Amino acid sequence: MRYYLIDEISDMDMERISLFLRDNGKISDLDKIFWINLPEEYLSEIQSGHAGCKPYVFAVELGSCMVKSEFFIRTLKDMRCSCSGYSDLRQSQFIIHFVDEMIRVLEIRT
Repeated sequence: MRYYLIDEISDMDMERISLFLRDNGKISDLDKIFWINLPEEYLSEIQSGHAGCKPYVFAVELGSCMVKSEFFIRTLKDMRCSCSGYSDLRQSQFIIHFVDEMIRVLEIRT
């Protein structure tokens, strides 16, 4: 799996990140994994054409002193649909920006 990783985060800051993700994403059925919606303007042509599969999300996983954001865009409605796949350049930049902005806003030291 391809992903963007930020590590060496303090326990106190990890709690703040968890609260931020609860407010700005959707908690998954798996512990410490959050779904973040990909805005419409970042959808690929095939994703835009699959209205029934929306919304599209990427995963942010919290671990021991780390945040990992996957570069895989998926629908939560049909895991086998052809519209799910690795992010393109614009989508990858959005994912990196989302994480970096979260770190900046929360004033997390890394």
